[in-house]
Amino acid sequence: MADLFKTTPIAPLAEALRPNTLDEVIGQRHLLGPGKPLRVAFESGRPHSMILWGPPGVGKTTLARLTAHAFDCAFIAISAVFAGVKEIRAAMEEAQFTLDQRRKRTLLFVDEIHRFNKSQQDALLPFVESGLVTFIGATTENPSFEVNSALLSRAQVYVLESLSEDEMRDLLARARATVLQDLSFEDAAVDTLIGYADGDARRFLNLLEQASTAAQNAGTNLVDAKLVENALSMNARRFDKGGDNFYDQISALHKSVRGSNPDAALYWLTRMLDGGADPKYLARRIVRMAWEDIGLADPRAIQLANDAATTYERLGSPEGELALGQAVIYLAVAAKSNAGYNAYNQAVSFVKKDQSRPVPVHLRNAPTKLMKELGYGHAYRYAHDEPEAYAAGETYLPDGVRDPGWYQPVQRGLEIKIAEKLNHLRQLDRAARIEAKGKKNDEQS
Repeated sequence: MADLFKTTPIAPLAEALRPNTLDEVIGQRHLLGPGKPLRVAFESGRPHSMILWGPPGVGKTTLARLTAHAFDCAFIAISAVFAGVKEIRAAMEEAQFTLDQRRKRTLLFVDEIHRFNKSQQDALLPFVESGLVTFIGATTENPSFEVNSALLSRAQVYVLESLSEDEMRDLLARARATVLQDLSFEDAAVDTLIGYADGDARRFLNLLEQASTAAQNAGTNLVDAKLVENALSMNARRFDKGGDNFYDQISALHKSVRGSNPDAALYWLTRMLDGGADPKYLARRIVRMAWEDIGLADPRAIQLANDAATTYERLGSPEGELALGQAVIYLAVAAKSNAGYNAYNQAVSFVKKDQSRPVPVHLRNAPTKLMKELGYGHAYRYAHDEPEAYAAGETYLPDGVRDPGWYQPVQRGLEIKIAEKLNHLRQLDRAARIEAKGKKNDEQS
């Protein structure tokens, strides 16, 4: 007798539309198109270990399953979040049993491989080297930093990309043709769903599923922008606060400021704020940008960056974020100079390599009688008593160190005036040295 209470679970849309063949995969044309690396690998008939690196929802698990199917391999999937060395050993025992009893090789898929520590990754090595399993690891983090070099050297790395808007629309068309036949979508609603999916196919399909449920509850077959905004719980855009995506966006913000593009700087700032970046961290980076890329060409930029950081401390979000936005605009349009940044780095490098040179006697402080008798401070020239408040020809570096010329002002902003002043002072130095040399020659003759 049939169980009257038994129900068949309904597969989520993302699972229902999971591709069964390589040709059904939407996206990753740079890897799966004709003559492209993964397509060639599939056509070769010889599986190889690989690491699939890319953001969430771009098909890493799907490609692993398709690889197992294409090469007629048993498929074992483990998650590095929950598994450890014990689970790895159990998987290897299963793979050995499958090989011995069924004469079939095994493909081991490790999701989030970057979560494994060194010992866990090392536990995989002997089995990958022996060929017992074909290893496929999936990661959202840069494998150069997160995967052991020994394991990394035995696997080909493939970089997967977020789906484009056109690819998202192709995915919607497939969903409507197979599962969502009764629904129609306004263009504005589709644009909103694609924007919130942020290139993540799985997330996009989950949003479509939520929209379908909302439309059903509302008794309509039309999904419009209002229904999407009201019915769906929208999360922040994909933003990994500790991974490459985070540092890539910080880099883009910094380079937009350096490149004097205020709109691009605002885009990356607001993109990161929208994604959940800590505004206090962004404020610190903005202050750093002012010192590194503007410096003395416009000292007001440094003050304004500090003021913006202080404003955020006082107001918090979202009010304080306006101050950060205006700060990046000012920094982007300000005159640029890395002269001070370069001079500081050169000085640091010189001091690290150089010996510990004594302070010249004439620059030493002489608070005691003994120090005065030893000549400390003797012949020091007080600049304020000199013409133009400058002791022309005086030396301030340790003996034996020539003027290194580290600081070279640029011909932009205030540093134009600084350069003019420094040139004038150097002329005074040259004149003073010529005069001193003449006096010395007169004394010797």
